[in-house]
Amino acid sequence: METNRKALGRGLEQLFSNESIYSNPLDTLDKMVEETPKEEIVEVKLSELRSNPYQPRRNFDEEKLNELAASIKEFGVLEPILIKKSIHGYEIIAGERRYKASQIAGLETIPAVIKDFSDENMMQIALLENIQREDLSAIEEAEAYSKLIKSLGISQEELSRRMGKSRSHITNMIGLLKLPEEIKKDVVDGLISMGHARVLSKLEDKDKILELANKIKNNHMSVRDLENVASSSEYKRTNPTVNKVKETNQYNYVEDAFTDKIGNRVRIKNKKIVIPFNSDKDLERILEILSVEVKVD
Repeated sequence: METNRKALGRGLEQLFSNESIYSNPLDTLDKMVEETPKEEIVEVKLSELRSNPYQPRRNFDEEKLNELAASIKEFGVLEPILIKKSIHGYEIIAGERRYKASQIAGLETIPAVIKDFSDENMMQIALLENIQREDLSAIEEAEAYSKLIKSLGISQEELSRRMGKSRSHITNMIGLLKLPEEIKKDVVDGLISMGHARVLSKLEDKDKILELANKIKNNHMSVRDLENVASSSEYKRTNPTVNKVKETNQYNYVEDAFTDKIGNRVRIKNKKIVIPFNSDKDLERILEILSVEVKVD
């Protein structure tokens, strides 16, 4: 048993020193489960499980949970969850939605793989898994980035490199945490979009921020309109920025401008602009920033 524990410890060290967990945490966790021998997958009572204390998500989509619960009723839980032993029962490392949906489905047990993760590893996995799934609100994502920086003891620049995001995206997201609590709650509740929140976070006067937030909610102000209003001399900005033109190659400054605007790393090659996105939700976010309206028949 002691030998296995030491081997497992070395495996986890290797896991967290490998940057693939930052860019593809879901693939890394899936691989960990896939490589677990079937005899090590156990059925654990739902009553013995508790949520990951580092889970960044505050809200779970009830409709999607019910859909997953219906699937579980018909087909069962197809992929084991990851858990660790605690003083009282087990803590969930990854698989919170499957756990909650199994409760709704009326199951008594759930298949699980037990791993000996540290509290720091648990927090990192919970944050990374949710960021990759794009299930977080903008505020929850910002809090996740902030916690990762603190737990890993790294800079925003280093985190942006590991996550495959631009430095400005990380900075802009963390900047949302300076917003008044009322505005942050509106973002989490979906009343104000990330695009709107990003503009508001650049303003200094709390009363002006709250005033604009009410206009966003009551008058359906677009992000472009908000940017135009907020750019007037009436609104003092916290950190005015000056665009710098780089001369290293013909389109480098355009790539930087796009990347700063969108958050994802944009590249120009062969007279084509390549804008990567991670999911449908990420694509919607980019379209909103660019003020592109898409009508679906």
